[in-house]
Amino acid sequence: MSNSEFWKGKRVLVTGAAGFIGGHLTHKLLEMGAEVTAFIRYTSRGSQGSLAALPNELRSGLRIISGDIRDPAAVTNAIRNQNVIFHLAALIGIPYSYVHPIEYVQTNVLATTYLLEAARNHEIEKFVNFSTSEVYGTALYVPIDENHTLQGQSPYSASKIAADQLALSFFRTFDLPIAIARPFNTYGPRQPARAVIPTIISQVLRGGDVKIGALSPTRDLTFVEDTVDGALCIGESDKSVGEVINIGSSKEISIGDLANKLFELLGEQPKIICDEQRLRPSKSEVERLLASTQKAQELLGWKPQTSLEQGLMSTIEWIRSNMDFFEVDNYHV
Repeated sequence: MSNSEFWKGKRVLVTGAAGFIGGHLTHKLLEMGAEVTAFIRYTSRGSQGSLAALPNELRSGLRIISGDIRDPAAVTNAIRNQNVIFHLAALIGIPYSYVHPIEYVQTNVLATTYLLEAARNHEIEKFVNFSTSEVYGTALYVPIDENHTLQGQSPYSASKIAADQLALSFFRTFDLPIAIARPFNTYGPRQPARAVIPTIISQVLRGGDVKIGALSPTRDLTFVEDTVDGALCIGESDKSVGEVINIGSSKEISIGDLANKLFELLGEQPKIICDEQRLRPSKSEVERLLASTQKAQELLGWKPQTSLEQGLMSTIEWIRSNMDFFEVDNYHV
């Protein structure tokens, strides 16, 4: 478990703070007494994404910077006077990476380099780079440990491999205190319907058939509070410097079985329709992911605390109370 005393008074920059995991991480850091600078992408609507859900009593410790992570000047300005950086800003939609791969390189690779270079020029205590289990591709063996071959099966995963390797190179070359947090599939309240769990739940609650992509791939599902706790443990520990550390549940479930589990918890049995626009190209689909979390347990004493059923029920209850958050009938690439 993370240590709240460590974070009290720490100046922490969270890039991608308006996103799903970034918003939860920012919330937890504020609860622990950190002074958080949230770097979010500027929009003319002034959208704060998931930060809009933060309770007012926590906002006194929050500073929000709107900008573009691909702007070196904006990045340098955000990093000044920070102690710890959690870098989550990225383009993450895998199907969209098939359409605009260059944008993924600009955002996930080049912008990460800007951050690393700015961090090198300031007294940063720790730089935690958020990776993804997608870098492993379809498992060559299970459970997947951190020594597993990296396989860029989509432009997205290739860009994240490049970002991770750049971060590690700054550790090896410049002694920048880098750690790589590599979460497997994270889910929970406030996740947009782009992800499989909220899209299934919101469709069931709406009524009618449920449209899903491939049913056979398996995923290692981690509740967002556990992912955040793992990231904080990585940020705290000197043992994580120069290391890649998986954050997962060490359990797997197929998308088809997951859908049926959700139907059971919701008390419904809708018809499943395979929606072709939700299918990845055949050579790009990651068929199996199952994490080894032995390294996280040995180095950090971390392990997930939330069972799949507990996490799914929490997610269902949040979505049930926030159906206006979801455009159920619109699939976005």
